[in-house]
Order: sequence, then C-alpha cells, then structure tokens
Amino acid sequence: MISIVGIGNGASAIADKFAQFPQYNIYTLNDKVERSAGKLRKLKRFENPEQYEENVPDLTKYFSKIDDQVQVFVMGSSYSSNYTLGILNQIKNKKIDVFYIKPDTTLLTGIPLLIERMVFGVLQEYARSGLFNSITVISNKSLEEALERVPVKKFYDHLNASIASTVHYLNYFDYNEPEIGIVASPLENARIRSVAILDPRNIEEKWLFELDSPRQLCYYFCINKEKLETDGGLHKKIVDRLKKKPRNAFRNISYAIYETEHGKDFGFVVAHTNAIQQQNTLDMIEQG
Repeated sequence: MISIVGIGNGASAIADKFAQFPQYNIYTLNDKVERSAGKLRKLKRFENPEQYEENVPDLTKYFSKIDDQVQVFVMGSSYSSNYTLGILNQIKNKKIDVFYIKPDTTLLTGIPLLIERMVFGVLQEYARSGLFNSITVISNKSLEEALERVPVKKFYDHLNASIASTVHYLNYFDYNEPEIGIVASPLENARIRSVAILDPRNIEEKWLFELDSPRQLCYYFCINKEKLETDGGLHKKIVDRLKKKPRNAFRNISYAIYETEHGKDFGFVVAHTNAIQQQNTLDMIEQG
C-alpha cells in the first residue's frame, strides 16, 4: 500500500481522486473539513505565512499507521503549503515522494507569488539533498495545454483526475515488469522530476513541466494486447525512433513496453535531473 497525503484544499482534492484505486490509503489535511475525523485533518487558517510555520500541528497519532511509502501532494501558491516542511518532518523516516503542483505564475501577485517561489525552491533543495526521495513538478498550465480541451465546468476536477491517473500509472510501472525493455535507475542525485504525456504513434511528448537540463528520460509505452501479439515490427519501430531522440553523455534514454487492456495505446515519459529549476524567466520579467 502507498499512503497519499494532500496538504491544503487543492492538494486534498487531488488526493481524493485516488479513492478509486484500492492500492492507496488517503490522508487529507485542509481547512475545509468541519472537524478532524479518521484520515481527515482540519488545518487552521492564518493571515501570514509565518504563522503557519509557527503552528504546525502535532500529527503523531494521525500518521501512526501511515505506510512506509508516502506520496505527498502540494499546491504551490496555497497558504497551507507553508505547513509542508513541518508536516513532512513528522514522517521523515518514510520514503517520501513529493508532487508539486505549480500554478500559472503569470496570474500570481503579492503573498501567493512569494509563497510559490519560496516553497518551490525549498522543496527542490530538500529533494536534491536526499531528505525526500524525489520531487515531481506538474504545471497546471502545461497540463491544460496537454489535455487541449478542458471544459470550464469542473475545470480543476478534470485536471485533478488527470494528475491522479498519471501518478497511478507511474506507480504501476514501478511495481510491474514490462513485456520488454529496461528502465534505468535514476542517478543518486537526480531527484527532481517531470512527466510528459506520450503519443506512442509518433513518440511525441507533451511535457507537464519542461525541465532544465534533464539527465535521464524513461519512456513508458502502454500497448494493447492484440498489437503486442501481431505487430512484428513494433519493437524495432519504437527503438529506431528513440534512437533519434537527442542523447549525449549527460542525457540518457531508456524505455519499457507494457500491455494495456485499453483499446487505445498511450504512454508517459519521466525525466530526471539534479538541477534546481528556476522560475520561468518571462514570468519573472513581467512580474518584477
């Protein structure tokens, strides 16, 4: 089992999407719940970011049965994200993977913008130093572009479901053997990650966050059973196209092919780097 932890209202909404899968225990902490009960924890809301850091709740009992593998979701500009380090410090003996949901910073001003910059930078530093197993950055703006048509009605509900589905498949890849292919283990200090939605037909990626200087890229193909059984040239076609992707001594590529029961083929790419990701330069010029 994997424990899913959502810190804040937006992150809790993502965590709740994992309820459809039996492999997860879900913990949500936010200020929307009426009162704490079970795996729901009410967080206090304050006016200043400093007050959050000074009032981190004692979660010893709340996390008493948390699993050894923990995946934590944090929404970048959320005031509740200021609780993150204090909360994670209470489960530091677990394997922690942070999923950082980055807002569209072009529309942020004032305190939310300062919170986003601070939390984004600090969590990356903590991951790179090895205090977390990894941090995966997903941009809401990039996700919307990748999905192409997202209706206004239930906009965030649609994005949250896509994030949960993507992370679930990444977990599936970690725990299941592929039909063919070997995914290289990431370098020890390459703990900053991003994900792309992959079109297996042309092996084109739609990145959910564009990493600076990706060091390792792992391509995961989900192909329907009939094609795996009958398409004799499929493997060669995939490998030949991957060979055309940019590679050098600092940029390695690996791949794995899995069977899927879905009629439509799909896939993902995970990129790893040890380089701290900066704020988008254009965003900073416009806002600064």
